[in-house]
Amino acid sequence: MDISLRKGYLSKEKCDLLVVNAFEESGVGGATESVDLALDGKLVKFWKEDAFKGKQGSTNLLRVGSGIPAKRVVVVGLGKKEDFNLEVVRQAAATSLKVAKSLEAKHVVSVMHGVGNGGLSARDVARVMVEGVRLADYTFAKYKKDKTVSPKLFEIVTKNGRHVRNGEKGLDEGEAEAAGVVFARDLVNTPGMDLHPETLVEAARKVAKGKGSIRVRVYDREKLEKMGAGCLLGVAKGSVHEPKMVHMVYTPKVKTKKKVCLVGKAVTFDSGGLSLKPSQYMETMKCDMAGSAAVLGVFAAIDQMAPKVEVHGIFGAAENMPSGEAIRPGDVLTAMNKMTIEVLNTDAEGRLTLADTLTYATKQKPDAIIDLATLTGACVVALGEEITALMSNNSELSQKILASAEEAGEKMWEMPLEKNYKKLIKSEIADIKNTGSRWGGAITAGLFLQNFVNDIPWVHLDIAGPAFAERVVDPYTGKGGTGHGVRTLLHYLRSF
Repeated sequence: MDISLRKGYLSKEKCDLLVVNAFEESGVGGATESVDLALDGKLVKFWKEDAFKGKQGSTNLLRVGSGIPAKRVVVVGLGKKEDFNLEVVRQAAATSLKVAKSLEAKHVVSVMHGVGNGGLSARDVARVMVEGVRLADYTFAKYKKDKTVSPKLFEIVTKNGRHVRNGEKGLDEGEAEAAGVVFARDLVNTPGMDLHPETLVEAARKVAKGKGSIRVRVYDREKLEKMGAGCLLGVAKGSVHEPKMVHMVYTPKVKTKKKVCLVGKAVTFDSGGLSLKPSQYMETMKCDMAGSAAVLGVFAAIDQMAPKVEVHGIFGAAENMPSGEAIRPGDVLTAMNKMTIEVLNTDAEGRLTLADTLTYATKQKPDAIIDLATLTGACVVALGEEITALMSNNSELSQKILASAEEAGEKMWEMPLEKNYKKLIKSEIADIKNTGSRWGGAITAGLFLQNFVNDIPWVHLDIAGPAFAERVVDPYTGKGGTGHGVRTLLHYLRSF
Protein backbone atom coordinates (compact mmCIF):
# COMPACT_ATOMS: atom_id res chain seq x y z
CA MET A 1 0.00 0.00 0.00
CA ASP A 2 1.31 3.41 -0.99
CA ILE A 3 0.65 6.25 1.47
CA SER A 4 1.04 9.82 0.23
CA LEU A 5 0.26 13.41 1.19
CA ARG A 6 -0.81 16.01 -1.36
CA LYS A 7 -2.84 19.14 -1.98
CA GLY A 8 -6.41 18.72 -3.16
CA TYR A 9 -10.10 19.25 -2.41
CA LEU A 10 -11.95 16.37 -0.76
CA SER A 11 -15.24 17.09 -2.49
CA LYS A 12 -13.52 16.67 -5.89
CA GLU A 13 -11.58 13.48 -5.16
CA LYS A 14 -12.41 10.35 -7.14
CA CYS A 15 -11.86 7.31 -4.92
CA ASP A 16 -13.49 4.18 -3.51
CA LEU A 17 -13.67 5.62 0.03
CA LEU A 18 -13.49 9.21 1.23
CA VAL A 19 -12.67 9.73 4.93
CA VAL A 20 -13.84 12.79 6.84
CA ASN A 21 -14.35 13.40 10.56
CA ALA A 22 -16.56 14.96 13.21
CA PHE A 23 -16.13 15.93 16.85
CA GLU A 24 -18.68 14.69 19.34
CA GLU A 25 -21.75 16.90 19.42
CA SER A 26 -19.88 19.81 17.80
CA GLY A 27 -21.72 19.98 14.52
CA VAL A 28 -20.18 19.90 11.06
CA GLY A 29 -17.21 22.05 10.10
CA GLY A 30 -14.00 22.31 8.10
CA ALA A 31 -13.39 19.79 5.34
CA THR A 32 -16.37 17.70 6.45
CA GLU A 33 -18.65 20.68 5.93
CA SER A 34 -17.34 21.19 2.39
CA VAL A 35 -18.16 17.55 1.55
CA ASP A 36 -21.59 17.88 3.14
CA LEU A 37 -22.34 21.01 1.08
CA ALA A 38 -21.32 19.19 -2.11
CA LEU A 39 -23.78 16.45 -1.13
CA ASP A 40 -26.59 18.95 -0.51
CA GLY A 41 -26.58 18.19 3.22
CA LYS A 42 -27.03 14.42 2.83
CA LEU A 43 -23.99 13.60 4.98
CA VAL A 44 -25.37 15.26 8.09
CA LYS A 45 -28.93 14.19 7.28
CA PHE A 46 -28.00 10.51 7.21
CA TRP A 47 -25.77 10.57 10.25
CA LYS A 48 -28.60 12.15 12.25
CA GLU A 49 -30.94 9.43 11.05
CA ASP A 50 -28.38 6.84 12.15
CA ALA A 51 -27.94 8.55 15.56
CA PHE A 52 -24.24 9.10 14.87
CA LYS A 53 -22.82 11.31 17.64
CA GLY A 54 -19.15 11.57 16.69
CA LYS A 55 -17.91 9.54 19.65
CA GLN A 56 -14.27 8.52 19.38
CA GLY A 57 -13.85 5.44 17.23
CA SER A 58 -17.41 5.45 15.92
CA THR A 59 -18.09 5.57 12.18
CA ASN A 60 -20.94 6.41 9.83
CA LEU A 61 -20.81 5.12 6.27
CA LEU A 62 -22.66 6.63 3.31
CA ARG A 63 -22.86 5.29 -0.22
CA VAL A 64 -22.73 8.30 -2.53
CA GLY A 65 -25.18 8.46 -5.42
CA SER A 66 -24.19 11.83 -6.85
CA GLY A 67 -22.68 15.16 -5.89
CA ILE A 68 -19.04 14.09 -5.46
CA PRO A 69 -16.81 11.62 -7.36
CA ALA A 70 -16.16 9.39 -4.32
CA LYS A 71 -18.13 6.12 -4.20
CA ARG A 72 -18.50 6.11 -0.40
CA VAL A 73 -17.91 8.50 2.47
CA VAL A 74 -17.10 7.43 6.00
CA VAL A 75 -17.30 9.88 8.89
CA VAL A 76 -14.92 8.94 11.73
CA GLY A 77 -15.78 10.18 15.23
CA LEU A 78 -13.03 12.12 17.03
CA GLY A 79 -14.73 12.30 20.40
CA LYS A 80 -14.89 15.41 22.55
CA LYS A 81 -12.87 18.36 21.35
CA GLU A 82 -11.30 18.94 24.76
CA ASP A 83 -9.91 15.37 24.74
CA PHE A 84 -8.49 15.58 21.22
CA ASN A 85 -4.80 14.73 20.77
CA LEU A 86 -2.40 12.88 18.47
CA GLU A 87 -3.43 9.47 19.79
CA VAL A 88 -7.00 10.21 18.70
CA VAL A 89 -5.66 11.01 15.22
CA ARG A 90 -3.61 7.80 15.16
CA GLN A 91 -6.66 5.75 16.07
CA ALA A 92 -8.91 7.63 13.62
CA ALA A 93 -6.53 6.84 10.76
CA ALA A 94 -6.40 3.20 11.86
CA THR A 95 -10.19 3.04 12.06
CA SER A 96 -10.57 4.40 8.53
CA LEU A 97 -8.13 1.77 7.26
CA LYS A 98 -10.17 -0.97 8.94
CA VAL A 99 -13.32 0.31 7.21
CA ALA A 100 -11.49 0.44 3.86
CA LYS A 101 -10.31 -3.17 4.23
CA SER A 102 -13.80 -4.37 5.15
CA LEU A 103 -15.09 -2.78 1.93
CA GLU A 104 -12.08 -4.01 -0.09
CA ALA A 105 -11.54 -0.41 -1.20
CA LYS A 106 -8.50 -0.02 -3.42
CA HIS A 107 -8.20 3.77 -3.32
CA VAL A 108 -8.73 5.74 -0.10
CA VAL A 109 -8.61 9.52 0.30
CA SER A 110 -8.56 10.92 3.82
CA VAL A 111 -8.87 14.30 5.45
CA MET A 112 -5.76 15.39 7.39
CA HIS A 113 -7.25 14.97 10.86
CA GLY A 114 -6.72 17.81 13.30
CA VAL A 115 -4.67 20.38 11.38
CA GLY A 116 -7.67 22.69 11.13
CA ASN A 117 -10.09 22.82 14.05
CA GLY A 118 -7.90 20.42 16.04
CA GLY A 119 -4.96 22.81 16.17
CA LEU A 120 -2.26 20.15 15.65
CA SER A 121 0.91 20.53 13.57
CA ALA A 122 0.90 19.07 10.06
CA ARG A 123 4.18 17.25 10.70
CA ASP A 124 2.85 15.45 13.78
CA VAL A 125 -0.49 14.64 12.16
CA ALA A 126 1.16 13.17 9.05
CA ARG A 127 3.44 11.06 11.25
CA VAL A 128 0.74 9.56 13.43
CA MET A 129 -1.65 9.00 10.51
CA VAL A 130 0.98 6.93 8.75
CA GLU A 131 1.63 5.01 11.97
CA GLY A 132 -2.08 4.35 12.46
CA VAL A 133 -2.60 3.14 8.89
CA ARG A 134 0.53 0.96 8.71
CA LEU A 135 0.02 -0.65 12.10
CA ALA A 136 -3.70 -1.24 11.53
CA ASP A 137 -2.80 -2.90 8.23
CA TYR A 138 -0.38 -5.30 9.97
CA THR A 139 -1.04 -9.02 9.87
CA PHE A 140 1.27 -11.92 10.69
CA ALA A 141 0.43 -14.27 7.84
CA LYS A 142 3.60 -16.35 7.58
CA TYR A 143 1.77 -19.55 8.50
CA LYS A 144 -1.62 -18.76 6.89
CA LYS A 145 -2.88 -19.66 3.44
CA ASP A 146 -5.44 -16.84 3.19
CA LYS A 147 -4.00 -13.31 3.02
CA THR A 148 -5.88 -10.11 3.78
CA VAL A 149 -6.34 -7.52 1.02
CA SER A 150 -5.21 -3.95 1.64
CA PRO A 151 -5.92 -0.75 -0.32
CA LYS A 152 -3.36 -0.01 -3.01
CA LEU A 153 -3.39 3.73 -2.35
CA PHE A 154 -4.09 5.73 0.82
CA GLU A 155 -3.88 9.48 0.16
CA ILE A 156 -3.97 12.18 2.81
CA VAL A 157 -5.37 15.29 1.17
CA THR A 158 -5.52 18.91 2.34
CA LYS A 159 -6.28 22.13 0.50
CA ASN A 160 -3.50 23.89 2.43
CA GLY A 161 -0.19 23.70 0.56
CA ARG A 162 1.74 24.70 3.69
CA HIS A 163 0.37 21.67 5.51
CA VAL A 164 1.64 19.48 2.67
CA ARG A 165 5.14 20.96 2.86
CA ASN A 166 5.28 20.71 6.66
CA GLY A 167 3.79 17.23 6.65
CA GLU A 168 6.31 15.60 4.31
CA LYS A 169 8.89 15.17 7.10
CA GLY A 170 6.26 13.67 9.35
CA LEU A 171 5.29 11.24 6.61
CA ASP A 172 8.86 9.91 6.48
CA GLU A 173 9.09 9.73 10.26
CA GLY A 174 5.85 7.79 10.46
CA GLU A 175 7.01 5.31 7.84
CA ALA A 176 10.28 4.72 9.71
CA GLU A 177 8.62 4.30 13.10
CA ALA A 178 5.96 1.96 11.75
CA ALA A 179 8.59 -0.14 9.95
CA GLY A 180 10.49 -0.52 13.23
CA VAL A 181 7.35 -1.60 15.07
CA VAL A 182 6.43 -4.09 12.32
CA PHE A 183 9.95 -5.56 12.43
CA ALA A 184 9.57 -6.12 16.17
CA ARG A 185 6.04 -7.54 15.81
CA ASP A 186 7.18 -10.11 13.26
CA LEU A 187 9.92 -11.35 15.60
CA VAL A 188 7.63 -11.59 18.63
CA ASN A 189 4.94 -13.43 16.65
CA THR A 190 7.35 -16.06 15.33
CA PRO A 191 6.90 -19.40 17.17
CA GLY A 192 9.69 -20.71 19.36
CA MET A 193 10.30 -23.59 16.96
CA ASP A 194 11.52 -21.08 14.38
CA LEU A 195 13.02 -18.44 16.64
CA HIS A 196 16.19 -19.23 18.56
CA PRO A 197 19.18 -17.17 19.77
CA GLU A 198 20.78 -17.62 16.35
CA THR A 199 17.61 -16.24 14.71
CA LEU A 200 18.00 -13.02 16.67
CA VAL A 201 21.63 -12.84 15.57
CA GLU A 202 20.46 -13.14 11.96
CA ALA A 203 17.88 -10.39 12.57
CA ALA A 204 20.60 -8.07 13.88
CA ARG A 205 22.75 -8.73 10.83
CA LYS A 206 19.77 -8.17 8.54
CA VAL A 207 19.14 -4.78 10.15
CA ALA A 208 22.78 -3.77 9.72
CA LYS A 209 23.21 -5.07 6.16
CA GLY A 210 24.03 -2.32 3.69
CA LYS A 211 24.10 0.36 6.39
CA GLY A 212 27.53 1.75 7.12
CA SER A 213 26.20 3.43 10.24
CA ILE A 214 25.49 0.10 12.02
CA ARG A 215 27.93 -2.61 13.02
CA VAL A 216 27.27 -5.89 14.83
CA ARG A 217 29.41 -7.96 17.17
CA VAL A 218 28.33 -11.44 18.34
CA TYR A 219 29.66 -13.40 21.32
CA ASP A 220 29.26 -17.20 21.34
CA ARG A 221 29.47 -19.62 24.29
CA GLU A 222 33.26 -19.75 24.32
CA LYS A 223 33.55 -15.96 24.40
CA LEU A 224 30.81 -15.66 27.01
CA GLU A 225 32.69 -18.08 29.25
CA LYS A 226 35.83 -15.94 28.97
CA MET A 227 33.75 -12.84 29.75
CA GLY A 228 32.37 -14.46 32.90
CA ALA A 229 28.72 -14.32 31.79
CA GLY A 230 27.69 -17.02 34.25
CA CYS A 231 24.05 -15.99 34.48
CA LEU A 232 23.33 -15.99 30.74
CA LEU A 233 25.18 -19.29 30.36
CA GLY A 234 23.29 -20.71 33.34
CA VAL A 235 19.86 -19.94 31.90
CA ALA A 236 20.86 -21.49 28.57
CA LYS A 237 22.13 -24.77 30.08
CA GLY A 238 18.82 -26.60 29.67
CA SER A 239 18.48 -25.87 25.94
CA VAL A 240 20.05 -27.45 22.88
CA HIS A 241 20.33 -23.94 21.41
CA GLU A 242 23.55 -22.09 22.17
CA PRO A 243 23.32 -18.68 23.90
CA LYS A 244 24.48 -15.55 22.11
CA MET A 245 25.23 -12.02 23.15
CA VAL A 246 24.68 -9.40 20.47
CA HIS A 247 26.15 -5.90 20.51
CA MET A 248 24.94 -3.48 17.84
CA VAL A 249 26.35 0.02 17.46
CA TYR A 250 24.85 2.94 15.54
CA THR A 251 27.29 5.74 14.77
CA PRO A 252 25.72 9.05 13.70
CA LYS A 253 27.11 11.06 10.81
CA VAL A 254 27.66 14.07 13.07
CA LYS A 255 30.25 14.05 15.84
CA THR A 256 28.79 13.46 19.28
CA LYS A 257 30.01 12.70 22.78
CA LYS A 258 26.62 11.31 23.84
CA LYS A 259 26.15 7.55 24.10
CA VAL A 260 23.03 5.54 24.97
CA CYS A 261 22.73 1.79 25.58
CA LEU A 262 19.46 -0.01 24.83
CA VAL A 263 19.30 -3.43 26.48
CA GLY A 264 16.61 -6.01 25.71
CA LYS A 265 15.61 -9.25 27.38
CA ALA A 266 15.98 -12.01 24.79
CA VAL A 267 14.63 -15.29 26.14
CA THR A 268 13.44 -16.86 22.90
CA PHE A 269 11.11 -19.27 24.68
CA ASP A 270 10.43 -19.47 28.40
CA SER A 271 9.18 -22.79 29.70
CA GLY A 272 10.14 -21.77 33.23
CA GLY A 273 13.00 -24.26 33.26
CA LEU A 274 12.83 -26.81 36.09
CA SER A 275 10.41 -24.42 37.82
CA LEU A 276 8.07 -25.37 34.99
CA LYS A 277 5.19 -23.07 34.08
CA PRO A 278 1.63 -24.44 33.82
CA SER A 279 0.98 -25.34 30.18
CA GLN A 280 -1.51 -22.51 29.56
CA TYR A 281 1.06 -19.97 30.79
CA MET A 282 3.53 -21.20 28.17
CA GLU A 283 1.19 -20.54 25.24
CA THR A 284 2.43 -16.97 24.77
CA MET A 285 6.01 -17.43 25.99
CA LYS A 286 7.39 -17.01 22.50
CA CYS A 287 7.00 -13.33 23.39
CA ASP A 288 9.63 -13.41 26.14
CA MET A 289 12.16 -11.88 23.75
CA ALA A 290 10.00 -8.80 23.11
CA GLY A 291 12.57 -6.54 24.78
CA SER A 292 15.25 -7.54 22.28
CA ALA A 293 12.67 -7.29 19.47
CA ALA A 294 12.03 -3.67 20.48
CA VAL A 295 15.77 -2.94 20.41
CA LEU A 296 16.00 -4.54 16.96
CA GLY A 297 12.95 -2.55 15.86
CA VAL A 298 14.70 0.66 16.89
CA PHE A 299 17.77 -0.31 14.89
CA ALA A 300 15.59 -1.19 11.89
CA ALA A 301 14.51 2.48 11.80
CA ILE A 302 17.53 4.23 13.27
CA ASP A 303 19.47 4.82 10.07
CA GLN A 304 16.50 6.62 8.51
CA MET A 305 15.72 8.58 11.70
CA ALA A 306 19.42 9.56 12.04
CA PRO A 307 19.49 10.64 15.71
CA LYS A 308 22.53 12.66 16.78
CA VAL A 309 23.68 10.22 19.43
CA GLU A 310 25.73 7.02 19.46
CA VAL A 311 23.39 4.13 20.22
CA HIS A 312 24.33 0.66 21.46
CA GLY A 313 21.80 -2.18 21.22
CA ILE A 314 22.65 -5.12 23.48
CA PHE A 315 20.88 -8.37 24.27
CA GLY A 316 21.82 -11.78 25.66
CA ALA A 317 19.77 -14.44 23.87
CA ALA A 318 18.95 -17.80 25.44
CA GLU A 319 16.17 -20.37 25.59
CA ASN A 320 14.93 -21.41 29.06
CA MET A 321 14.17 -25.13 28.93
CA PRO A 322 14.11 -28.06 31.41
CA SER A 323 16.60 -30.89 30.94
CA GLY A 324 19.19 -32.91 32.78
CA GLU A 325 21.64 -30.06 32.19
CA ALA A 326 19.35 -27.24 33.37
CA ILE A 327 20.11 -25.16 36.44
CA ARG A 328 18.23 -26.17 39.61
CA PRO A 329 16.49 -24.15 42.29
CA GLY A 330 19.17 -23.56 44.92
CA ASP A 331 22.05 -23.25 42.46
CA VAL A 332 24.36 -20.23 42.68
CA LEU A 333 25.44 -18.35 39.54
CA THR A 334 28.17 -15.74 39.21
CA ALA A 335 27.38 -12.70 37.06
CA MET A 336 29.81 -10.84 34.85
CA ASN A 337 30.37 -8.25 37.60
CA LYS A 338 31.35 -11.09 40.00
CA MET A 339 28.15 -10.82 42.06
CA THR A 340 26.81 -14.20 43.15
CA ILE A 341 23.11 -15.02 42.78
CA GLU A 342 21.14 -17.77 44.47
CA VAL A 343 18.57 -19.09 42.00
CA LEU A 344 15.45 -19.95 43.95
CA ASN A 345 13.15 -19.99 40.92
CA THR A 346 14.41 -20.87 37.44
CA ASP A 347 11.35 -19.10 36.02
CA ALA A 348 12.80 -15.78 37.20
CA GLU A 349 15.38 -16.14 34.44
CA GLY A 350 15.05 -12.83 32.60
CA ARG A 351 16.70 -10.88 35.39
CA LEU A 352 19.57 -13.36 35.27
CA THR A 353 20.24 -12.82 31.57
CA LEU A 354 19.91 -9.07 32.11
CA ALA A 355 22.43 -9.19 34.94
CA ASP A 356 25.15 -10.01 32.41
CA THR A 357 23.86 -7.84 29.56
CA LEU A 358 23.47 -4.80 31.83
CA THR A 359 26.97 -5.36 33.21
CA TYR A 360 28.28 -5.54 29.66
CA ALA A 361 26.40 -2.31 28.88
CA THR A 362 28.14 -0.48 31.73
CA LYS A 363 31.50 -1.40 30.19
CA GLN A 364 30.56 0.77 27.17
CA LYS A 365 30.54 3.78 29.56
CA PRO A 366 27.25 5.23 28.26
CA ASP A 367 25.48 8.37 29.41
CA ALA A 368 22.29 6.36 29.89
CA ILE A 369 21.07 2.75 29.91
CA ILE A 370 17.48 1.80 29.09
CA ASP A 371 16.39 -1.81 29.36
CA LEU A 372 13.16 -3.38 28.16
CA ALA A 373 11.98 -6.73 29.48
CA THR A 374 8.86 -8.88 29.75
CA LEU A 375 10.02 -9.35 33.31
CA THR A 376 7.23 -9.93 35.83
CA GLY A 377 3.65 -11.06 36.06
CA ALA A 378 3.47 -8.83 39.13
CA CYS A 379 3.72 -5.81 36.84
CA VAL A 380 0.65 -6.97 34.90
CA VAL A 381 -1.23 -7.47 38.17
CA ALA A 382 -0.31 -3.94 39.25
CA LEU A 383 -0.85 -2.02 35.98
CA GLY A 384 -2.84 -4.31 33.71
CA GLU A 385 -2.17 -5.40 30.16
CA GLU A 386 -1.68 -2.01 28.50
CA ILE A 387 0.76 -0.14 30.75
CA THR A 388 4.51 -0.47 31.14
CA ALA A 389 6.09 -0.06 34.56
CA LEU A 390 9.05 2.33 34.58
CA MET A 391 11.68 2.29 37.32
CA SER A 392 14.77 4.45 37.40
CA ASN A 393 17.72 5.65 39.44
CA ASN A 394 17.61 9.04 37.72
CA SER A 395 14.58 11.33 37.75
CA GLU A 396 15.73 13.44 34.79
CA LEU A 397 16.08 10.38 32.55
CA SER A 398 12.79 8.87 33.72
CA GLN A 399 10.94 12.10 32.92
CA LYS A 400 12.45 12.16 29.43
CA ILE A 401 11.32 8.59 28.76
CA LEU A 402 7.83 9.28 30.13
CA ALA A 403 7.55 12.39 27.92
CA SER A 404 8.71 10.38 24.89
CA ALA A 405 6.15 7.67 25.67
CA GLU A 406 3.37 10.24 25.79
CA GLU A 407 4.44 11.66 22.42
CA ALA A 408 4.55 8.15 20.98
CA GLY A 409 1.16 7.12 22.34
CA GLU A 410 2.57 4.33 24.53
CA LYS A 411 1.35 4.05 28.13
CA MET A 412 3.93 4.02 30.93
CA TRP A 413 3.76 4.62 34.67
CA GLU A 414 6.63 5.17 37.11
CA MET A 415 7.00 2.85 40.09
CA PRO A 416 9.42 3.36 43.00
CA LEU A 417 12.67 1.53 43.63
CA GLU A 418 11.91 1.27 47.34
CA LYS A 419 15.25 0.94 49.15
CA ASN A 420 13.68 -0.84 52.11
CA TYR A 421 12.66 -3.69 49.79
CA LYS A 422 16.30 -4.54 49.03
CA LYS A 423 16.36 -6.82 52.05
CA LEU A 424 13.73 -8.98 50.30
CA ILE A 425 16.31 -10.15 47.74
CA LYS A 426 19.14 -10.68 50.20
CA SER A 427 20.41 -14.27 50.16
CA GLU A 428 21.80 -16.28 53.06
CA ILE A 429 24.36 -18.10 50.89
CA ALA A 430 25.05 -15.64 48.04
CA ASP A 431 25.16 -11.88 47.50
CA ILE A 432 21.52 -11.76 46.36
CA LYS A 433 18.73 -14.12 45.30
CA ASN A 434 16.65 -13.99 42.14
CA THR A 435 13.22 -13.77 43.78
CA GLY A 436 11.76 -11.75 46.62
CA SER A 437 8.58 -12.15 48.60
CA ARG A 438 5.12 -12.61 47.15
CA TRP A 439 4.49 -8.86 47.35
CA GLY A 440 5.95 -6.07 45.20
CA GLY A 441 7.44 -8.48 42.68
CA ALA A 442 7.89 -5.88 39.92
CA ILE A 443 9.77 -3.59 42.30
CA THR A 444 12.06 -6.27 43.74
CA ALA A 445 12.89 -7.33 40.17
CA GLY A 446 13.83 -3.72 39.40
CA LEU A 447 15.97 -3.58 42.56
CA PHE A 448 17.68 -6.79 41.45
CA LEU A 449 18.62 -5.20 38.11
CA GLN A 450 19.87 -2.04 39.79
CA ASN A 451 22.82 -4.07 41.13
CA PHE A 452 24.22 -4.28 37.60
CA VAL A 453 24.10 -0.69 36.31
CA ASN A 454 26.51 0.98 38.77
CA ASP A 455 25.67 4.68 39.08
CA ILE A 456 24.93 5.20 35.38
CA PRO A 457 21.56 6.88 34.72
CA TRP A 458 19.23 3.97 34.04
CA VAL A 459 15.60 3.28 33.22
CA HIS A 460 14.03 -0.16 33.47
CA LEU A 461 10.88 -0.78 31.44
CA ASP A 462 8.86 -3.83 32.48
CA ILE A 463 6.82 -4.43 29.32
CA ALA A 464 5.26 -7.72 30.46
CA GLY A 465 1.74 -6.37 29.91
CA PRO A 466 1.75 -4.44 26.62
CA ALA A 467 4.43 -6.43 24.73
CA PHE A 468 1.94 -9.12 23.68
CA ALA A 469 -1.78 -8.46 23.28
CA GLU A 470 -4.11 -11.33 24.08
CA ARG A 471 -7.05 -9.20 22.89
CA VAL A 472 -7.58 -6.31 20.50
CA VAL A 473 -6.31 -3.24 22.35
CA ASP A 474 -7.15 -0.43 19.92
CA PRO A 475 -7.71 0.04 16.17
CA TYR A 476 -4.01 -0.38 15.35
CA THR A 477 -3.06 -2.99 17.96
CA GLY A 478 -4.53 -6.42 17.38
CA LYS A 479 -3.75 -9.73 19.04
CA GLY A 480 -0.12 -10.81 19.19
CA GLY A 481 3.17 -8.95 19.34
CA THR A 482 2.75 -5.19 19.59
CA GLY A 483 6.25 -3.78 19.12
CA HIS A 484 5.70 -1.78 22.30
CA GLY A 485 8.61 0.46 23.21
CA VAL A 486 9.96 1.03 19.72
CA ARG A 487 8.19 4.35 19.17
CA THR A 488 9.04 5.62 22.66
CA LEU A 489 12.74 4.89 22.21
CA LEU A 490 12.83 6.48 18.76
CA HIS A 491 11.22 9.64 20.14
CA TYR A 492 13.73 9.69 22.99
CA LEU A 493 16.69 9.26 20.64
CA ARG A 494 15.34 11.92 18.29
CA SER A 495 15.37 14.40 21.19
CA PHE A 496 19.16 14.46 20.98
